[in-house]
Amino acid sequence: MRKKKQRNHNSHMDESWLLPYADMLTLLVALFIVLFAMSEIDTQKYKELTEVFNQEFSGNDGIFEEGDPTPIDTQQNEQQPVEEESEEITEGEQERLMLEALQEEINAYIEENNLSEILATKLTGEGLYITILNEVSFDSGSAEVKEEGKELAEEISEFLYTDPPHQIIISGHTDDVPIKNSDYASNWELSVTRAVNFMTHILTNEKLEPERFSAKGYGEYQPVVPNDSEENRAKNRRVEVLIVPNYDIEGIDEKR
Repeated sequence: MRKKKQRNHNSHMDESWLLPYADMLTLLVALFIVLFAMSEIDTQKYKELTEVFNQEFSGNDGIFEEGDPTPIDTQQNEQQPVEEESEEITEGEQERLMLEALQEEINAYIEENNLSEILATKLTGEGLYITILNEVSFDSGSAEVKEEGKELAEEISEFLYTDPPHQIIISGHTDDVPIKNSDYASNWELSVTRAVNFMTHILTNEKLEPERFSAKGYGEYQPVVPNDSEENRAKNRRVEVLIVPNYDIEGIDEKR
C-alpha cells in the first residue's frame, strides 16, 4: 500500500509555474503591440513604458535596464531630418528693417546728388521722415511749387512706391513770422496749401495710390529748432513726407 501511494504522488506534476509564465507572455505580447504601433521613437514614453513593466515584475530585474539599447529599429528615425529651430522675425521687426533699408537708399541718393543742405531723413517710432526745406520748393509767402521743387517731388515719389504699400502723410510747416500778403490769412493756410501742392506733384507718379496720401498744415506750431535766428527759421520752413509703418516698429521708441 505504501508503494502504491508513492507512485500516485510522483505521477502528479506541479503546474503552479504556468500562471506567472502566462502573465509574462501576455505582457510581452502587449509590449510588442505597443512598440509596433509607435511610429516614432519617444525616449520619454519609452522610459515610462519600461517603468510600468518593471513594476509588474517587481522583485526581478527589469525587462529593459537603464541604458540598454532600445529594441526598436531606429533606421526610420535616423532618416527623418531634424528640423532646426529658427527664430521667427516679428512683423514689427520686419517693418523696421524695411524702413531702415529704404532710409539707407534715400540717404545714398542725397549723398550722390549733394542734396544734404535741402534734404534729410529720420527714422522714428512714427515712421520714416523725409524733410525738404522750403527754399528749394517755394518762394517766400507763396505756395506754388518751383521747378526745382517739382523735379525733387518726382524723384522722391520713386522712393514712396513700396511693396506692400504704405500710408503717406505730407505736412507743411512755416516759421513764426506772420504772413503778410492777401493770398493767405495765416501760416496755417500757407502751410497746408504748400503740403497739398507738393503732394500733387508727387502723385504724378502713376505707380502710387492717391487714396493712401493725405496732407496736413501745422503753420509755425511744430518747429524743429527755436525760431530765434534766420538760420533756424529757414530750418523750420519745410515740407515733410512721412512714410507710416504698417505695423508698430520694434526697436525704435523715439518719437518726433
